[in-house]
Amino acid sequence: MKRMLPFPLLTTGLLVLWLLLNQTLSPGHLLLGGAAALLGGRLLTALEPPRVRLRRLAPIFRLAGFVAADIVRSNIAVALIVLGVTGRERKSGFVHIPLDLRQPYGLAVLACIITSTPGTLWVSFDEATGTLTIHVLDLIDESEWIRTIKGRYERLLLEIFA
Repeated sequence: MKRMLPFPLLTTGLLVLWLLLNQTLSPGHLLLGGAAALLGGRLLTALEPPRVRLRRLAPIFRLAGFVAADIVRSNIAVALIVLGVTGRERKSGFVHIPLDLRQPYGLAVLACIITSTPGTLWVSFDEATGTLTIHVLDLIDESEWIRTIKGRYERLLLEIFA
């Protein structure tokens, strides 16, 4: 069974996503989506992803709350910048953040958080030094960004991933 469905949650998720995107439960789409989901799950075995080890689940909810609040706040801030309401000159720039996080899944989640927050972009991560580089649309205080990433996101990701 493990050879047929190496990643059952992924396969199920792909099938559900297929059906949602096509907005139908017709037999043809069930078969086509099922075939695509099975193929996607089998192809993922070639990548040999490392196993996920979640140490604690409670911080996930706190992290989700922080991310949701930050995305709403950033949407408002970027809208004000685009509309020219702020009345001050903005300065964009790069921020270099030293990270303790090395777990690949934790880094992937952090990349998703930073990139999905309007006004910020994950630029690079130097694995040798553990330095993350992000671009910020409205850079006022570089140390504030370092405190935010390390204190709000990295701390919780270190609690979540072993």
